Amino acid sequence: MQETLYGRQAVRESLRAGRRTPHRLLLAEGLDAAPILEAIVAQARERGVPVVTQTRGALDQAIGHAHHQGVVLETSPYPYATIDALLHLAQARQEPPFLLLLDLVQDVHNLGSLLRTAEAVGVHGVILQKRRAAEITPAAVNTSSGAAEHLRVAQVTNLAREISRLKDAEVWVAGLEDAPGAQHYTQANLTGPLAIVVGSEGEGLRRLVRERCDWLMAIPMRGQIESLNAAIAGSLALYEALRQRQK
Repeated sequence: MQETLYGRQAVRESLRAGRRTPHRLLLAEGLDAAPILEAIVAQARERGVPVVTQTRGALDQAIGHAHHQGVVLETSPYPYATIDALLHLAQARQEPPFLLLLDLVQDVHNLGSLLRTAEAVGVHGVILQKRRAAEITPAAVNTSSGAAEHLRVAQVTNLAREISRLKDAEVWVAGLEDAPGAQHYTQANLTGPLAIVVGSEGEGLRRLVRERCDWLMAIPMRGQIESLNAAIAGSLALYEALRQRQK
């Protein structure tokens, strides 16, 4: 099995991360020289990956659209991790666990943005629901600007059950939802072992997931719209956690 990654940032970060087995790098004919292209080709050759020049039409056909910036990488599937691996990474870094959980986030652009922020703030991993949710596809890697390639991501069958497991491992779980009793997100204590849960774009957190959270956090809204989208709300919460944890 293989996947076809596309876009300069996504391909460069995949080669940099070194977590997949790349098979072939495809470049469009007539590309103008650019530092990022030179870096991609150098990384590919360093790893012994064949570099092949093709027409743009051939690249369009390989991925089904033209949004590849002239760079395509045929590589092995995304390497999902286990929850234990996420916790072990925190232990290896001698840091309290810092995780992002996504409860049925379905929009690939929201997923990509959240993955990019999660990587930027240094989370130890991301946990996704397997069914009815966006996965780490080439589109998600592209919208994350390649950040997904550096992250440990676990897929689970039952997110609510895994939240209980995290709590047994002494990880505090904070759900992001404006509900009665929710704390202002800057007033919640986000410094210890922590998992932040972001709900789906339309429904928010599901009942069982919400009930298993240790507390809920809300982001204040003063305008006319009722809520922020999942990517913006989740990013605000992740950066607030980073701010507190850096003190």
